[in-house]
Amino acid sequence: MAADPSAGDRPASPAPSPSAAAPTGSGGSSGAVAAGTDASDRHGLVGLAARSGIGGLMMGVANLVPGISGGAMLLLLGVYTKFLSAIAEVVTFKFRLRSIIVLGLVGTGAATTILVLAGLVKDLIVTHRWQTYSVVIGMRLAAIPVVWRLARPATPSLWMGMAAGIVLTGIAAVFVYMPSTGVGPGSSSPGMLFLGGLLGSSATILPGLDGSYILMLLDQYVPILASIDRFGDGLRAGNISAATAEFGTLVPVGLGVLLGIGGVSLVVRKLLMVAPKPTYGVLIGILVGAFIGLYPFGAFVPPQVGDVIKGTVMTEANLAQFVAKPEDWPVKFFAPTGGQVMAAIGLIVAGAVAAWGLSKFDRDTPEPSPSTQVKT
Repeated sequence: MAADPSAGDRPASPAPSPSAAAPTGSGGSSGAVAAGTDASDRHGLVGLAARSGIGGLMMGVANLVPGISGGAMLLLLGVYTKFLSAIAEVVTFKFRLRSIIVLGLVGTGAATTILVLAGLVKDLIVTHRWQTYSVVIGMRLAAIPVVWRLARPATPSLWMGMAAGIVLTGIAAVFVYMPSTGVGPGSSSPGMLFLGGLLGSSATILPGLDGSYILMLLDQYVPILASIDRFGDGLRAGNISAATAEFGTLVPVGLGVLLGIGGVSLVVRKLLMVAPKPTYGVLIGILVGAFIGLYPFGAFVPPQVGDVIKGTVMTEANLAQFVAKPEDWPVKFFAPTGGQVMAAIGLIVAGAVAAWGLSKFDRDTPEPSPSTQVKT
């Protein structure tokens, strides 16, 4: 957008503006325009940097709290489309100052928040699982209309995509979480960690989805948070060996995140532009089908001799090391009391109201996602 070189600097007195006093020759006029444009660009760059930094901090919080979309936080600050454009430019080796500033500040802000708050969120889920999951369910319920607004009007391809999303996510939730047995597999192999980083980072910038929600479905959320927390503790204590010991978890996750943001997210963004109906249908199906894996009434319980944790049979010799890490404990489901059911319903409503409030901000943002502009 061309800048008016005199609009921002015009004095209140009748004195001529600098641009008006300049000679009418090409040198004076073009010099005034260039000076005004440079000042406008610098001002815009500072504002963009501030919004990107704050957006990154808020995105980090959103990625720690299941049910809140990291992309929604960037939309709130008006840098969402700039973030997507910056990703597209960098992965195609087009390096512009604005793109580097946006990606650098968003990434630094998000990483800082995650590193500082990972332990707190992990402890909340481990010690208050059913309450936390109830809030997440409410937020997920409120997210369905958000994505539906982007997908409507309904078409056969939308319904087909939705059915596919429900079936696939339902199967994945049952396989990974296995609520019928009461004990999740707890597999945090490098492959599963890479998959979690890949899908989580892709989901975090999609409308209505968030990375932590996907990690919960894959049963990788708490193990990854615990590893980040131990890594941060090691750095703060100056214990480099303790920090690097977490690389076995964090490196596969990090590689998945890089590929998810740089590759999968661009593919999905393209699909949203060329085939929005089936793509949005799959997204809605994921939201609906994943409730199978979000049954709230379960608790982390200490392992007993004979239990299998991460493929290891508990014995008297190795039991102590697993008891000391609650994030590795098995989850066992229980029959809730009437009071717990009522409390869960209240928390679901609270979560839905909170997510609805965020969606109001999301809807009014002046910078909608490019995919929302597709008309079919």
